[in-house]
Amino acid sequence: MSAHPRTIALAAFLALAGIAAFAAAGRGGDKPAQPHPQAFDWLRPASVPGSWSARRLPGSPARLPVPPGWRSARSDPGTRTVISRGPSGEIAGYLNATPRQGEESLASWDSFRVDHNRDEGDRDVDLLAAASGLRFGTGRGSCVLDSYRTETDARYRELACIVAGRAATTVIVAAAPPRQWRAEAPTLRRAIAAFTT
Repeated sequence: MSAHPRTIALAAFLALAGIAAFAAAGRGGDKPAQPHPQAFDWLRPASVPGSWSARRLPGSPARLPVPPGWRSARSDPGTRTVISRGPSGEIAGYLNATPRQGEESLASWDSFRVDHNRDEGDRDVDLLAAASGLRFGTGRGSCVLDSYRTETDARYRELACIVAGRAATTVIVAAAPPRQWRAEAPTLRRAIAAFTT
């Protein structure tokens, strides 16, 4: 028994739609990243570990947790940045806290952060995971996990969160080169979990 013409047309349409979706997925940037909120299951509010210190942002209640051996680095006014260096002097880990400065919000953080990185000149920006409604010690936040390549061709993977606290809304960024990520991720996550604002 032959198929009805409408059935054949529907099958052809679905096949073409499947091919188009597959092609879009292969292009990477054309298809929105899946949020993967479970990538932030590790995030639980915690106090700053006893061997760490914390640096208050100028004019803000926000405090950036600082792991032992990490050193201050030059940063914009009103912000705090600390870094860890590898044996050859390269950046192995990076932590920064910055007050909210413009259009960033908890609701739009996933798209804002990706656009911000591109506006800063980063390339190959890839959103790997995103989540909102996350609990911090002094408020709620939204976070992304992404990767990018800088104008100087340095590659980084970063955790970036915006946290609305009782007195301020602040962004914390924790990053490391991909080859250092496995070693640095536990420290970076601990810093984020202990962040207050």
